[in-house]
Amino acid sequence: MSQLAPEAALPVYRTDEIRRIESLAHSAAGSPRLMEIAGLAAAQLARDLVPDGGKSVLVLAGPGNNGGDALVAARHLKQWWHRVSLVFTGQRSKLSADAAAAFDAWAESGGVVLTDPPRGGLQSFGLIVDGLFGVGLERNISDGYADLIAAVNASALPVLALDVPSGLHADSGRVLGCAVQAHHTITFIALKPGLLTLDGPDFCGEVHVRDLGLSVEALLAPKGRTIPTTVLSAVLPPRRLNSHKGTFGSVGVVGGAEGMTGAGLLAARAALALGSGRVYAGFLGPDAPHLDFVQPELMLRSAQDVLAMDPLECLVLGPGLSQSHAAMRCVEQALARDVPLVIDADALNLIGAHPGLQDSCRARRAATVITPHPAEAGRLVGVSTGEIQNDRVQAALWIAQRYHAVTVLKGLGTVVATPDGAYDINTSGNPGLASAGMGDALSGMLGALIAQGAPAPLATCAAVHLHGLAADQCRAQQGGPIGITASEVIGAARAILNGSIYATPH
Repeated sequence: MSQLAPEAALPVYRTDEIRRIESLAHSAAGSPRLMEIAGLAAAQLARDLVPDGGKSVLVLAGPGNNGGDALVAARHLKQWWHRVSLVFTGQRSKLSADAAAAFDAWAESGGVVLTDPPRGGLQSFGLIVDGLFGVGLERNISDGYADLIAAVNASALPVLALDVPSGLHADSGRVLGCAVQAHHTITFIALKPGLLTLDGPDFCGEVHVRDLGLSVEALLAPKGRTIPTTVLSAVLPPRRLNSHKGTFGSVGVVGGAEGMTGAGLLAARAALALGSGRVYAGFLGPDAPHLDFVQPELMLRSAQDVLAMDPLECLVLGPGLSQSHAAMRCVEQALARDVPLVIDADALNLIGAHPGLQDSCRARRAATVITPHPAEAGRLVGVSTGEIQNDRVQAALWIAQRYHAVTVLKGLGTVVATPDGAYDINTSGNPGLASAGMGDALSGMLGALIAQGAPAPLATCAAVHLHGLAADQCRAQQGGPIGITASEVIGAARAILNGSIYATPH
């Protein structure tokens, strides 16, 4: 998994934006050669990873600028008395000017260029530096490159990837046929979305960001960022002593069709745990309970009663709703209400299936937050789940703009996108969140933060990050992610939120 400083909101750039930053940096008067700086930074990290100078390092340099970075790194490691074997898979005549200069400098230093790894296998090396392919890769890896990557992965040796692991799509996190399984990735200029979402965190290991001395955000304002833990101390102020339950808003939860009342209860319990002054749970099913014996503070009603309540500071629609005719009517009524609305689960499926509901969603004036998983996201825009996953950032932005709603595309590296084209990527959480009821808990948490006055985009980032942090705390306490439940996450989230708000001076 990626390991990033959670307290910092780090800029994230897609490949076309990275290219623009590079161009702007190169055009500046007296600009440094970025390849030399990147290669030196890679060599310094490689030296730290193999502190014993007697250890051999295998450097794999590909046919593009990523290979140029690797050539520079190899030269520095050789100068520092490491035994370096360099495999170059390109052609000198086809290299860019900077990469060709790096190739020549390696040769002038006495370095030998190999076309294949040394005979006898890879086990004699202490570290492999992966500089085969960088952010420009768009095609699937095949043939000799696939065999080389398979050998690297089979070696189980420590691997340092340059910029992105070879074979990983920098913008989406897709594996292009196969990919290097890195233990560390040193990424240059800024983070790329593919390191943070989909398959990226499974392949990049620990991520190290090096800005190469550039004032990156001054060159190009980022559209994307990671969500920092500091969002939790900013989402709500400490409570005044002179407060009452009406101060902290009322949340209505509508869902809980027959056989699915647990979903509505989980969302309502989460809203109460995260501070809403009053929480009403409205059920569709005839098997709806009249009292929650676990959380008797909740007020249980029919779905229609909750939809008619006024005032409500936030309405959460969808947990356990079903796709019945009665559920359809609930969605119509909720979309027509002039209150902040969190839409999840079957409410999203109904909207995706009915153009009239889509129009009603787009026409809303109050804040709207939609929280689809990839399959629900596909239904919202009429594409397959695979197409959503192929580019999660672009899909989230597309949905946010289409529905005029803050959009939470759930999954590894959850993406929070807003209609103005900005997005945030979450780095908290673990596989323990792959469990029934987790989405219901998230929607209730989000509803509580909005009801207490947090703006929808801020509340959404805070809820998503808090949800993941709570799961991480449960994992640490239990020794692993297996068997974490939504109820446990709710309790952990309450403790973390209190600690964040009240540990910070205001």
